[in-house]
Amino acid sequence: MEEAQIDTVGSGVVPIVAIVGRPNVGKSTLFNRLCRDRRAIVDDTPGITRDRIIARVIWGDRPFCLVDTGGIEEQAGQPTLQMQVRQQAQMALEAADLVIFLADGKEGLHSGDAAVVDLLRRSGKPVLFGVNKIDGPEQEDALYDFYRLGVEKFFPISAAHGYGIRDLMDTLLEMLPPETAGEEEAKGIRVAIIGRPNVGKSSLFNCIMGSERVLVSDLPGTTRDAIDVSVTLNDQAYLLIDTPGIRRRSKTRDKIEKFSVIKSLRSIDRCQIAVLLLDGSEGVTAQDVRIAGYIHERSRGAVAAINKWDLVQRDPRRMGEISKSVDDGLRFMPYAPQLKVSALTGKGVPTLLPTVNMVFSQYCTRVQTSAVNDALAQAVSRHEPPMHGGRRTKILYGAQVSSQPPTFVVFVSYPEAIHFSYQRYLTNQIRKAFSLDLTPIRLVFRRRGSDKRRRKR
Repeated sequence: MEEAQIDTVGSGVVPIVAIVGRPNVGKSTLFNRLCRDRRAIVDDTPGITRDRIIARVIWGDRPFCLVDTGGIEEQAGQPTLQMQVRQQAQMALEAADLVIFLADGKEGLHSGDAAVVDLLRRSGKPVLFGVNKIDGPEQEDALYDFYRLGVEKFFPISAAHGYGIRDLMDTLLEMLPPETAGEEEAKGIRVAIIGRPNVGKSSLFNCIMGSERVLVSDLPGTTRDAIDVSVTLNDQAYLLIDTPGIRRRSKTRDKIEKFSVIKSLRSIDRCQIAVLLLDGSEGVTAQDVRIAGYIHERSRGAVAAINKWDLVQRDPRRMGEISKSVDDGLRFMPYAPQLKVSALTGKGVPTLLPTVNMVFSQYCTRVQTSAVNDALAQAVSRHEPPMHGGRRTKILYGAQVSSQPPTFVVFVSYPEAIHFSYQRYLTNQIRKAFSLDLTPIRLVFRRRGSDKRRRKR
């Protein structure tokens, strides 16, 4: 079977694939199978998955964003099954580029399956229909009952044992849209405004634009979808992306908001620079740190904008507390410049895009190989690499292999000996040598090719 893996650093816009179905049909098991990771909790109790679980997956050299969704079921005090099925399926269709519908082959056809399949079939969105818990060809007779739904093809699979998964995924890859669809037309720096609900993202967006280009409301979660606006300011083109707020998962009970989270995370994929908007009246929360983590893991350029600063600037003690909370909460991304702004009064907002320009300039930096090796040699002369098996690890040479962000490959004698602390040291030395204090940097350590020949001697 073709192996899938989690991609933690790739770039570009990737399709979204959502797995939908009734509770306990095996959605989380299929999610784990495709991710090659037990990211989702799997249990025989219906309704275990209460929130969306998202993973970036590579299968057959194609990346996509896989979403495990909660089961669609009727609950006391909630809308009827028919209404709930329709609402959930419609939101899945809106957020996803492709949907995998999953049914339970052991239980057989269910009225809930019929309702959602009918909606999916008529939607026009690409859908793969799978019947799970089919462990081999001898059990495929269970599919016959499902063909009463009028679907042309069902894939018999076993998410637990892997039966039929390759056929399902081969078809999925053929149906996925191009990875970078629509991005080639985008002009200028792609800037996404990211943050929790009600921190003032839409207000900041409007302040930048100088007009009411998007809806502003005091109610959290007003912005349901990402909004793109192309604009040129001071001869610099931008694609500004206003996004829905990202709530902590246990707070995202509203199904529409849950799928808005997916779109916000995809906006991080799409952007080059993420403006992380923080609430200056509250300081940095745990969810702010999680969102910053998404930006950092995707190696996007970042600006931390502390909004509502007008509410605290008259209290020096409170100002100090907020500044310290930002420094502490975002200490893993010290390259992100911090701005104090007020989207309401406009104070500090004119400095935002010039700061984005500076970050973007470093984000696109290219360095000559000779300069990289000079910087590495000076770094090693100040602090030698660690020992490995009684021998000193050697830094042989390095080169920049890509930008956005600047990415360097360093060839060493023993990559496994490079501790995180020494990697951080080299990163800081490269930052200092090339004035890259405002951008994330990737360092990849590899063993030189001649080592294999040397070991044969």
